Amino acid sequence: MKSLWILFVVGAVLSWGAYVPTIHAGQMAFNKGALRAFLFVGLAYCLTAVLVPGLLIFVGKLEPTEFPTKGMTISTLAGIFGAAGALCVILALKYGGTPLTVPPLVFCGAPIVASVIGMVLHKPANPPSPMFYVGLLMAAVGAGLVLRFKPV
Repeated sequence: MKSLWILFVVGAVLSWGAYVPTIHAGQMAFNKGALRAFLFVGLAYCLTAVLVPGLLIFVGKLEPTEFPTKGMTISTLAGIFGAAGALCVILALKYGGTPLTVPPLVFCGAPIVASVIGMVLHKPANPPSPMFYVGLLMAAVGAGLVLRFKPV
């Protein structure tokens, strides 16, 4: 149970890794209908992110049923960021990006941004090692390499 979190990381990697190619296929099935595809992404978010936790909280009694304003506000902002990111991916695909170009940029750029924002919101006890910054640079270089040598 101590390392159960890693299974959820793998789940997120697999889910988000499948997201761009799948939503692109959905857009094509809608005859290049990016906004119609996003509408169904929203429906899926509602089913997954509203119904499941609602049942787990209210029926499964896995967490208290109190909802502090600060938690609701920050969590709603996080949801807006997530939905905006999904919309940006969908529009990137609509306007010329492909499943071979969009994911390397998004999934290499997002961890860099997340690391910086994470350090701002949760100030580390010690300054990051220079190797941390080397890692950020390597993520950016990795995206460049994937794009440069992508299959055509």
